[in-house]
Amino acid sequence: MRQSQKIEQVSSQMKRIGPEDRRQSEERSAASGENTIKSGISFKELVLDRDNLNSAYKKVYGNRGSEGIDGMSVYELLNYLKENKSQFLESLRNLSYRPSPVRRVEIPKPDGTKRKLGVPTVVDRFVQQAIAQAMTPVFEKVFSDNSFGFRPNRSAHDAMKRVKELYNQGYHVVIDLDLKSYFDTVNHDLLMKFIKQYIDDEWLLRMIRKFLTSGVMDGHLFQKSEKGTPQGGNLSPLLANIYLNELDKLLTARGHKFVRYADDCNIYVKSRRAGFRVLGNISKFLENDLKVTVNQKKTKVGSPLRLKFLGFSLGASAKGAYLRPSQQAKKRVKQSLKKVTKRSRGRSLEVLFKEISQKMNGWLNYYGIGSMKTFIKNLDGWLRTRIRQYIWKQWKNPQTKYKNLLKLGIDKNQASMCANTRKGYWHTAHGKILIIALKNEKLESLGLMNMSKKLQFIQSA
Repeated sequence: MRQSQKIEQVSSQMKRIGPEDRRQSEERSAASGENTIKSGISFKELVLDRDNLNSAYKKVYGNRGSEGIDGMSVYELLNYLKENKSQFLESLRNLSYRPSPVRRVEIPKPDGTKRKLGVPTVVDRFVQQAIAQAMTPVFEKVFSDNSFGFRPNRSAHDAMKRVKELYNQGYHVVIDLDLKSYFDTVNHDLLMKFIKQYIDDEWLLRMIRKFLTSGVMDGHLFQKSEKGTPQGGNLSPLLANIYLNELDKLLTARGHKFVRYADDCNIYVKSRRAGFRVLGNISKFLENDLKVTVNQKKTKVGSPLRLKFLGFSLGASAKGAYLRPSQQAKKRVKQSLKKVTKRSRGRSLEVLFKEISQKMNGWLNYYGIGSMKTFIKNLDGWLRTRIRQYIWKQWKNPQTKYKNLLKLGIDKNQASMCANTRKGYWHTAHGKILIIALKNEKLESLGLMNMSKKLQFIQSA
């Protein structure tokens, strides 16, 4: 069955699990951007509205994701909701619903440290998504225009375009703020206070508190969650933005130019002296008022041409600033391709080329707004040499090498000389004979991605 048909069936089935007491659509839309006092409609009704639940289910199902501590997958969620419909909805209405602890997962970071994620159960993800959808319209009206992370119709590309604009306006010094373990250190009481400024709804506030304090399962060890909003939950990005919206409000009130993407915040000034002064003042606010820690080792005051933000750095020319992938981003992608094309892997070329395409399609789509034509051209040439080396290793013995070279149009004398060479794989891959035998066009016909053509396509779209 096609995916579209499957989703249509899922959507149809989900509509039957919603509460029966739906409000009129005009009441619901009027309430979506206001708090419960002004609208007269409770957030319990907004969250449990069957259209909202249906939308939440499709979002969770579409995102897939791994199982929580109960082992239930997204493919089992619909049956669970159908079988437990009445009991499940009633537990949400009367606040007897108890979220499960999140499953601790650690993901390696490029600097060698590990990022801690918390994976909720799929049922908890479903409820969190329904809550987030009801809350988002309220907070979208109060969030700063300088905040870009985890918000509708905003992206890292939009954030970087704003950075470029600020540089062209003369803001050539940046304060690159780094918050130490931000998601793990959010103060629950302060967060609830910040939410209550805009939504004073007891049911909603108690539901959010339940998720904040549900705890963590680290292996077989349960840990209380007295602070933090674990990365991995559907509600966490919104809560993180609500918390740091207080920073946005302060920066705006003081007239500072800034760009924030989740907990990555850059403040732009016109001199280093101003940069250190602003850093000192903002650090006091963050640590004293928001109870988060500024990582002094990673927080820097410097030039956007050298420092990186969201994987990008700036370049400058007579025409103004332009975006480019940071040196770290370039180094990492080359290391990743080197790992994929390691000649001892023993994978087929089909598998190899598929892995390269999956990796580089995503990388190029993200960094394609930056200037990197020369880098990609050089990377293309280097990768083709890696592939020629890989193929040469696959052919193994001289007799196989000789036969394959003949098939590829190399004459007998040259094929015999190359097949019996004592030179190493990398040296041979640079040789004239193998370059002629395995031309760029030949490698493309076998399935190797042409990254320069892909970049050109992205940038011309």
